[in-house]
Amino acid sequence: MISLDVIWWIVFARLANHGIARILISIFMVAMMAGLIWVIAARMYRGNWDRLIPKFAVSAIFIWHFIGLGLLSLIALALLPILLGQKIMRIARNPPSTITRSVEAPDWSRREFLRFAGAFLPPVFTFSLTGVAMAQLNHIRIRRFVLPISELPKELDGTTIAQVSDMHVGRFTNGKVLQKMVAVVNEMRADLVLLTGDLINDALADLETGLELTRALEARFGLAIIEGNHDLIENPAEFERRVRASGIPFLLDESTIINIRGFPLQLLGLSWTRTQGEGRDAAITASVRKLLTQRRAEAFPILMAHHPHAFDAAADAGLPLTLSGHTHGGQLMLNEKLGFGPAMFRYWSGLYQRGPSKLIVSNGVGNWFPLRINAPAEIIHITLQRA
Repeated sequence: MISLDVIWWIVFARLANHGIARILISIFMVAMMAGLIWVIAARMYRGNWDRLIPKFAVSAIFIWHFIGLGLLSLIALALLPILLGQKIMRIARNPPSTITRSVEAPDWSRREFLRFAGAFLPPVFTFSLTGVAMAQLNHIRIRRFVLPISELPKELDGTTIAQVSDMHVGRFTNGKVLQKMVAVVNEMRADLVLLTGDLINDALADLETGLELTRALEARFGLAIIEGNHDLIENPAEFERRVRASGIPFLLDESTIINIRGFPLQLLGLSWTRTQGEGRDAAITASVRKLLTQRRAEAFPILMAHHPHAFDAAADAGLPLTLSGHTHGGQLMLNEKLGFGPAMFRYWSGLYQRGPSKLIVSNGVGNWFPLRINAPAEIIHITLQRA
């Protein structure tokens, strides 16, 4: 990213054939590079220095480096052959000895304006999207599902679940939006409150805040939490130790029984599968199968799995309901079918069904990346219904 920053700094500085424009684009590029180095250093040395940077500025740094640089580079790769072809054709038509420079004022004036305006594309693009992102960060919707389940015991008919996923307490998700989340969940008066991973964004310094928020959530019959990949970024063992010590029901490849109106409901919590690459799905499947050896025949089971691909093994085993998160609804989606969601996951947002088995994938409450497009933050409300 730093290398691309330098390359595009040179490109836009040459493009901006005006002293003021070159100064402004240089300020922008230096600020973006310095900000990125600051954030990386804070993460590497666990200093949380990035909290000293205003949220707007950190959002701009993320948006420029994760979206702006990529788009510019793709456009450049697409246009480079065309521009080279035009250059070659121009030279072929006008050999160097016959090429003359245009000195007509109107043509040069128009070209100069376009170059001047083009040099400002990076900051205009970045700060426009950052403004959109900042407006979204405090918004959460409630998404409701009524799930007919043929084998649901009559005692559990009408059972309600509040699913809270991907809080990402930390850099972009803090303050009022988290207080709002607690208030909304508590107003639901749900029978169960289930947290499906990524309580914190990455820093253990935010864990106590996340645990306090979890303790503030109210459920009639029970609450449980599982881990997600972001929880384990800084120190997996320390995260797991501190959550266990909190007294909050924490399911690490474990299960618990909750009695609802006299009938046992079994929550099965899958830990995060740390296998990377092509073997991840196979490792998730193996973990689910191992966890299901704890399944109690007399209880109604619900699988809590941060990664939604656990649903395949759950459906093979005939589990009626799986709750997941992790995908953020695709984060950046052109529409319901096009975007990062379907490009990266088989299941990325909402309700999926295979035979009698159902999966709910939550878009999540919080953010590791400040901008969402067609993937709004949400709290899930589920009502189980006897079909």
